[in-house]
Amino acid sequence: MTGVHRIDAITLTTPDMGASIAFYRTVGFTISFGGEHSQFTTMSIEPNGPHVNLISDHEADRALAPWGRVIFHVDDVDNLHRRLITTGYRPDTEPADASWGERYFAIHDPGGHDISFARPLDL
Repeated sequence: MTGVHRIDAITLTTPDMGASIAFYRTVGFTISFGGEHSQFTTMSIEPNGPHVNLISDHEADRALAPWGRVIFHVDDVDNLHRRLITTGYRPDTEPADASWGERYFAIHDPGGHDISFARPLDL
């Protein structure tokens, strides 16, 4: 029986495609489709994902609001936090060890979406 293995892509609305692309590039994603002047852009970590699709909020089928939280696992939470700050972004939290066994921090992307970057703690 085939089951669900992972999320391949998420699609997020953005009021500013260029700003969102710059943010996700800083994180480590590259453009695999579209670009700053496109209404729809796919950004990828590897050719096979994961992918973040960005859609201009005025092109979405319906009015979508920022929702929930997307969590990305990364190799080095503290290094990414420093890189984002150095690039001018303002994370919502400092890196911290959570009771559920992850080191993480939270930030809002340029579209207002709640994003966390985490790494499992070696327990």
